[in-house]
Amino acid sequence: MISQRVKDIDVNNYENKVFLTFDIDWATDEVLNHNLDLLEDRNLKGTFFVTHKTPVLERIRENENLELGIHPNFNFLLSGDHRYGKTFQKVIDYYLEMVPDAVSVRSHCLVQSSPILSYFKSLGLKQDLNLYLPKNSGIEAKPFEDWNFGLTRMPHFWEDDLHITYKDDWNTENYLNSPGLKIFDFHPIHLFLNTEKLEQYNSCRGIFQDFEILQKKVNKSTYGTKDFFVDLTSNLE
Repeated sequence: MISQRVKDIDVNNYENKVFLTFDIDWATDEVLNHNLDLLEDRNLKGTFFVTHKTPVLERIRENENLELGIHPNFNFLLSGDHRYGKTFQKVIDYYLEMVPDAVSVRSHCLVQSSPILSYFKSLGLKQDLNLYLPKNSGIEAKPFEDWNFGLTRMPHFWEDDLHITYKDDWNTENYLNSPGLKIFDFHPIHLFLNTEKLEQYNSCRGIFQDFEILQKKVNKSTYGTKDFFVDLTSNLE
């Protein structure tokens, strides 16, 4: 199988391809660079959904195997906090200022609505990844053209934090051999920590910005997210 970027998805030809996506979720530069090392060491393609400004974005832009999308966070707005804008349009504009050439979008916490989708399209975004269809649902993930908003909607069937919550198996072959669109959603912090249990991740809240201490929290004893990633990508081109 081969890895591809989200913008390269062909709605008529995607079965033997793997799409690695990453929601950077305010990870530190050290954690982001760890994520990039994992990709570049294997010459893999992938898509990063951006939450904040960082010099690491330039490293991503310089790699033709990678692309940047936006990862707008509407949660503060929904709570009456206007730090990213007073309307959902302003929130989206805030993120597009960081990645003006973005063509793909996945919202933080998968927040979506008809007006939001319509505004995505009006700004030139082409691919929406705000649908999650877990493999254990038995529903085959397929890309489809949204009839109303003119976007290609692309469900993902695996996400590291939800995989851990559901306590699914870690057998990569079960995912690579399943039919349908194979979009994987990783978070750099879970790759770095090799998260195996949410308790491990939650124990790090409050120290995410302290890389020296965070390194001591890496899971080295049980199979976790980074192990899964390494096995998943070991035979990808």
